[in-house]
Amino acid sequence: MNWFKHKSYPNFWEAYKNCFTKTQEQKIEHIRFVVFDTETTGLDTKNDRILSIGCVAIEGLKIKVSDQLELYLKQEKFNASTVKIHGLLKEGKLVKVEESMAIELFLNYIKNAVIVAHHAAFDVTMINAALVRIGLPKLKNRVLDTGHIFQKTKLDTSKMHFGLDEIANRFKIPLHDRHTASGDAYITALIFLKLVSKLNTNANLSLRDLERTSKRIGLL
Repeated sequence: MNWFKHKSYPNFWEAYKNCFTKTQEQKIEHIRFVVFDTETTGLDTKNDRILSIGCVAIEGLKIKVSDQLELYLKQEKFNASTVKIHGLLKEGKLVKVEESMAIELFLNYIKNAVIVAHHAAFDVTMINAALVRIGLPKLKNRVLDTGHIFQKTKLDTSKMHFGLDEIANRFKIPLHDRHTASGDAYITALIFLKLVSKLNTNANLSLRDLERTSKRIGLL
């Protein structure tokens, strides 16, 4: 890629970077959140690859069904043992794009949104690894993890980490399309709104209140 060889960045990266010239809004009702999930060939962030990315936006603390993104990537690597989890075949009938195009479309979509995921460290690291492979810097967005936010509610202090299924079941959220990127993003968006509702008792919750304040653990 030309920008990699000449150490200059493509227009889509510059447009993405320019989205961050203004200070991030702190009132959560004024923030555009993008809830996202990735399906991958495995859990090795160095060697595995992204198979699909699913995103849904939240604005005004409401899910915007019309504001979604779903991408399927051409499989440079194929791990047959994970097909039973995500159901994505190497070929199949889905329209797939190269990793570089998927990353461009993803950045064009998220812009300067606050990105949200469950166990966000993994998904963010996978995106950052793809960015590095095409010679670009890492994501600039602020990141929220619904797992960390769940801890803030103190609804269950029996352990540190709760899976997506566990939290969804607690809030009676149906697990439709589980283990698809778009399905998991939508479930995570519903969980996020439930958690914000629990914490926003005085209608003065800010973005900083949702961010992790304790010592960082793992990939983030």
